[in-house]
Amino acid sequence: MNNMKQLHKHPSANHRRDEEMMSTHEIPPYSPKSLKHTSAVRSISRSVNYILKEQRLLFTLVGILIGSVFFIYQPSLSTVSSIDTVTSNELPSMRAVSFSQRDTNTHYSRPATHGATGRIPVGIGRKRMRVVVTGGSGFVGSHLVDKLIARGDEVIVIDNFFTGRKENVEHHFVNPRFELIRHDVVEPILLEVDQIYHLACPASPVHYKYNPVKTIKTNVMGTLNMLGLAKRIGARFLLTSTSEVYGDPLEHPQKETYWGHVNPIGVRSCYDEGKRTAETLTMDYHRGDGVEVRIARIFNTYGPRMCLDDGRVVSNFVSQAIRKQPMTVYGDGKQTRSFQYVSDLVDGLMALMEGEHIGPFNLGNPGEFTMLELAQVVKETIDSSATIEFRENTADDPQKRKPDISKAKELLNWEPKVPLHEGLPKMASDFRNRILNEDEGKGNK
Repeated sequence: MNNMKQLHKHPSANHRRDEEMMSTHEIPPYSPKSLKHTSAVRSISRSVNYILKEQRLLFTLVGILIGSVFFIYQPSLSTVSSIDTVTSNELPSMRAVSFSQRDTNTHYSRPATHGATGRIPVGIGRKRMRVVVTGGSGFVGSHLVDKLIARGDEVIVIDNFFTGRKENVEHHFVNPRFELIRHDVVEPILLEVDQIYHLACPASPVHYKYNPVKTIKTNVMGTLNMLGLAKRIGARFLLTSTSEVYGDPLEHPQKETYWGHVNPIGVRSCYDEGKRTAETLTMDYHRGDGVEVRIARIFNTYGPRMCLDDGRVVSNFVSQAIRKQPMTVYGDGKQTRSFQYVSDLVDGLMALMEGEHIGPFNLGNPGEFTMLELAQVVKETIDSSATIEFRENTADDPQKRKPDISKAKELLNWEPKVPLHEGLPKMASDFRNRILNEDEGKGNK
């Protein structure tokens, strides 16, 4: 009661305290107008937020649409831009980009399936492959690199330059999709690639007989190292073997089922038996470790960029005719060979790599010529006054060599297209320019 009395006794004091609190905004004064104003502001705020949410949703949908269009068209646009970059700059300059730099700066994806065929839907380009070519600055390897680069792939060339030449690939030095590594495949190397074309090995008698131990080490240790790389990174591996695995054949023409007739201790065995061992290793890695492999048995091939003096019959005849020297025919000249132009071989190698069949496959031209017939074609093509000089035949020289390519025609849909009388002039033109430059270089010394 006393408290109630106190409250009634001091109404003015309570009123003053309420006014002070209102003046300091601790308790907002009641007003019907203020309630109407607050509700209006809240209504407007809700409307603005709703509009902003709708705009954000619209912007998000537009962004997704733009991103999808860019993702679909980006592969083809990047390929076109890279080609434009290369063609706009004609001055070659050596690139000094390490693999580790390329690996961190370049994005690539492995296709879900290899060798897919059929029509590609509009707007979806072929995924760029990352490919290593051992021996890629050599005769066949450099032409393969040309075709892979033209297709839009990234290419890494590994070569120790025993028979390869930088001049064969220098036109790619300005291309950001090309890389050249000086390396001997006898030593291991670690790369990240989708495909491995293993071409590294001297292929002419002059070169593989020069150091036979090195030749067989390249065939065995080099193939082991590259197969080991393929196993670690899950790459597809293609071995370029040779028709020499058939030796001096007792079967004619030679089919892939023929096991050969080879001298295991002869002067050519470092190459013949080395390639046979390489095929063995390739199949063992496939059966034992599940490595995806392909085997090509290459028959005599000719074309631009061959070594001028490699001891092979076509290059011998062409260079001798250009230099006005007698064409040397070993034995009676009745031995037969089959000659395919290098572009046909490259097409066959790529068809094999992209296909679904292991092989081995014979890749060669079944058109058969005796050495005397070849000499006559060279004479007609280069110099009608060219002469022939007979010499004693070399050891273990096969008497007959002709591929049966029915398997490649059926399963790879491949066969050679360039006849000898069309391919030989192209090779002769290349040889003539190089021999002329070589003679000029000697004259300036």
